Amino acid sequence: MTNDGDWTLDQTFAGPTGTVRWSALGPEDAPPVVLVHGTPFSSYVWRGVARALCRDHRVYVWDLPGYGTSQMRSGQDVTLAAQARVLTELLAHWELDEPAVVAHDFGGCVSLRAHLLHGARYGRLAVVDPVALAPWGSPTYRLLGANADVFNQLPPALHEALVREYVASASHRGLHPAVLDRLVEPWCTEEGRPAFYRQIEQNDQRYTDEIQGRYGEVAPPVLICWGTEDTWIPVERGHELAELIPGAELRLIEGAGHLVQEDAPAELTAELLRFLRTDG
Repeated sequence: MTNDGDWTLDQTFAGPTGTVRWSALGPEDAPPVVLVHGTPFSSYVWRGVARALCRDHRVYVWDLPGYGTSQMRSGQDVTLAAQARVLTELLAHWELDEPAVVAHDFGGCVSLRAHLLHGARYGRLAVVDPVALAPWGSPTYRLLGANADVFNQLPPALHEALVREYVASASHRGLHPAVLDRLVEPWCTEEGRPAFYRQIEQNDQRYTDEIQGRYGEVAPPVLICWGTEDTWIPVERGHELAELIPGAELRLIEGAGHLVQEDAPAELTAELLRFLRTDG
């Protein structure tokens, strides 16, 4: 990892669906925390949180296959099922037995699937505006997924405009132009344009349907954080999820949209630090 003005993942892992880029921050002997991003984002959204947590934790950040700086290729399996297997293999690669995991958006589903279906063990699990309960997928998301072949034919300038509007809508307070540029950039390369539509086309509600009935089996302590102004996944889903996971704690982040890391980084980091430092 380089200085504060950049965000570079300097390690690689040969995953089953493509090369994963990752990095670790903080003391090697500190308690481990794994951060999982969602769509259509990358580990970049975790930069501030990671740098705050790494004072007292060993923080692992990574771009999921098909996202950010990790490999993007034609025919790639980027389903939520595949991503859960990648997470499980990464935990083994890092030799982490029961790390804390913090997951945003569909990273929530990825982390829950890894735990419930593949035996991944966590010391603690925090989910931030997660994709976890049916129904999910905004009207725009469903439109893009159902017509991926059509949208994939857009000229580059129109494609970029679409992605910029879509990513910007995840924030309630508005994204800094440089942050928006950084989030949009991976999707505007020759490989990134088809990858953007590929990941939407492949994601399906069945990947949460398969585990939704098992949330009562979630073993570690769970924190659920939710932006009260989330227009992608309404805050009511947070209350529903908290009822399904035994002992889950729900914390609402006032004035934040779906991209809580950008809208309310201090508030979110404070909740995560409190949760990670809680005894028991």
